[in-house]
Amino acid sequence: MSVAFLYPGQGAQRPGMLHDLPGHPAVTATLAEAERILPGSSRRDTAEALESTVTTQVALCVAGVAATRALAGEGAVPDAVAGHSAGAFPAAVAAGALTFAEALTAVRHRGELMRDAYPRGYGMVAVLGLTVPQVRRVIESITTDDDPAYLAVVDTDQQVVVAGSDRALERLTAAAGRAGARRAQRLDIGVPSHCPLLGHVAGAMADHLATIPRRPLAVPCLGGATGRLLRDSGAVLDDLARGVATTVRWRDAVALLGELGTTLFVQTPPGHVLARIARAAHPRARVVTLADTGIADAALLTRRARGDGADRRATARRTDSSMRPVPR
Repeated sequence: MSVAFLYPGQGAQRPGMLHDLPGHPAVTATLAEAERILPGSSRRDTAEALESTVTTQVALCVAGVAATRALAGEGAVPDAVAGHSAGAFPAAVAAGALTFAEALTAVRHRGELMRDAYPRGYGMVAVLGLTVPQVRRVIESITTDDDPAYLAVVDTDQQVVVAGSDRALERLTAAAGRAGARRAQRLDIGVPSHCPLLGHVAGAMADHLATIPRRPLAVPCLGGATGRLLRDSGAVLDDLARGVATTVRWRDAVALLGELGTTLFVQTPPGHVLARIARAAHPRARVVTLADTGIADAALLTRRARGDGADRRATARRTDSSMRPVPR
């Protein structure tokens, strides 16, 4: 296993993220397809629009699929994919577990369920500089039945995210500072993702995803809820449903990719955060972002890492119909 594509989740969004996608025919076609599936979704990326968790999750899905299709159009396909939080949906498209239309519909439904469950009074805080056991102790010291907090994301040994009520997160921020945290910062996420508070959302997502046909995967997918390699679409869809109410095990997923021999990590738009995590975990690997490297160079690096020649472009286009550029 040589190449892994990484798909960022909520928190990575930024104004203009769709307008700034690379100029490539596959990107143009994907934006047009998104507009047909969910009218208004292809260019809704202003700061005001991205205040909505629904809009943000849809935009992340569009960006990830557009980038993957552009790379595929240049003969660049991964050996494995991994998506962080909402980024698991474009990763599932790349793996072949979902079509683009299925992913957009599912991620919109997910966002609506999350928004409606906790329209205000909840959120997430990133804690840097404390170990996972230290953060767990801080959480235990501040959480109450009325104002709970939960470990939601483990990105690295000393970079985690906590979800909970506003009051609990205020207490957590202060307690983390006293415990020696380098930083405790509120994230631009208005819902308590990846914790038991969204257990009913996970159930509703399981019902929704149960209607989707199971298909052979084009490439394996790292599960966010398990941190393990998933090789069938049923397992991927189960992980997508569970993930909204379960701690994201990104540290474990990135570690496993290294153990499997990944030599090149490619982060799709937007941002750089997953690339930074991969680079720190695997300093000998090559890590690039499309935001910095561009489609052509990232595709070249991918083909070289896989030992593919230019003739692989035709093969890449045949891997999965959902990854092909839509005819213009």
